[in-house]
Amino acid sequence: MALGNAGGISSGLGKFTELRQRLLFVLGALIVYRIGCYVPVPGVNPDAMLAMMQAQGGGIVDMFNMFSGGALHRFSLFALNVMPYISASIVMQMAVYILPSLKALQKEGESGRRKITQYSRIGAVILAVVQGGSIAVALQNQVAPGGVPVVYAPGLGFVLTAVVALTAGTIFLMWLGEQVTERGVGNGVSLIIFAGIVAGLPAAVIQTFNAVRDGSMSVIALILIGIVVLGFTYFVVFMERGQRRITVNYARRQGGRNAYMNQTSFLPLKLNMAGVIPPIFASSILAFPATLAQWTGQSTSSTWLPRISNALSPGQPLHMIVLAALIIGFAFFYTALVFNSQETADNLKKSGALIPGIRPGKATADYIDGVLTRLTAVGSLYLVAVCLLPEVMRSQLNTSFYFGGTSLLIVVVVVMDFIAQIQAHLMSHQYESLLKKANLKGSGRGR
Repeated sequence: MALGNAGGISSGLGKFTELRQRLLFVLGALIVYRIGCYVPVPGVNPDAMLAMMQAQGGGIVDMFNMFSGGALHRFSLFALNVMPYISASIVMQMAVYILPSLKALQKEGESGRRKITQYSRIGAVILAVVQGGSIAVALQNQVAPGGVPVVYAPGLGFVLTAVVALTAGTIFLMWLGEQVTERGVGNGVSLIIFAGIVAGLPAAVIQTFNAVRDGSMSVIALILIGIVVLGFTYFVVFMERGQRRITVNYARRQGGRNAYMNQTSFLPLKLNMAGVIPPIFASSILAFPATLAQWTGQSTSSTWLPRISNALSPGQPLHMIVLAALIIGFAFFYTALVFNSQETADNLKKSGALIPGIRPGKATADYIDGVLTRLTAVGSLYLVAVCLLPEVMRSQLNTSFYFGGTSLLIVVVVVMDFIAQIQAHLMSHQYESLLKKANLKGSGRGR
């Protein structure tokens, strides 16, 4: 028995050693990612690039720079981050529910999902080439404050070098994210985006405390910001865990001599089924006019584009109204794509399950669709509140501390998934330990 206990202890330590190795692998991968964010693309003046980006604040550039952890402002190898892969995956996910051929491919199992993932990778490479080439061409004519050119030697050679470097950086991050998913804990791509967002948090905190020290922000405003941040983070966690459980009953079945009693289960429907997709799409569309006005303002004499940009700038009433409408619209659109009420009703009918008081088939589909519509309405209003809070804080409290919106949603969702993965590893360790103890007790009684 002593040898058995020693074997159980050593296997337990081995299990914890595996978890520790996985966590260390995640940490090492994130360190490699952060180092790559400081390696500039050949041919670019990093100081001039940073000065120009800071002078042209706002627009979609700031949002992508936040996701890349400042890599875009430095125009480093990881300037595009994994955003081309995320965009390609979202488009492919939508195409699966629209195109019958891709939908049939998904139903083939693991082989079909691998093909769809391969298509997403190819799409990511194409998007990286297009985005990298567009940025490289636009940077050739840009100058930093003081007349310092951003690019040392503009021309075709620089454009090709930048495209190859940025595309290679995106492909490397795709590979690194897959390695983290396989050998680490959690989703690798999500953790890379999480690291990019969190990387800017210390600077924002220092900037806020400097504002209090300089007198541009009061201590009361700082305390209020801290209370709002903690309270709203708790609110986001609560809403992300929220779900509507529809009771499902399974009919009594007779199997040989055994009769199976009625079983009751639940069909869980998340409150925010669309996730962070609606805020990302809405913010990208709204930020595009401002970014286009910044990049083309010096080369065009038109006045309508700056007017539209000013009207849609953050803090303006029109910006808040349009942002809320886009988020609500994308929430309903994306939820309708990822969840098919009729298919769910058919699966329940095939498995002999029914919702109490609802007839199987079309009536069940209509009932689920009605519940999902009400949930999506509440979830979209929750997304609107989260995304508009930063603008209210900046306008009313006069703070530059970035909080809320898409970044908060991504951070909360990734942290929740990361903790769930660690708990799953710990639970599997406890389950295996209980099985080994039971086997040891059974062998002892046999003797």
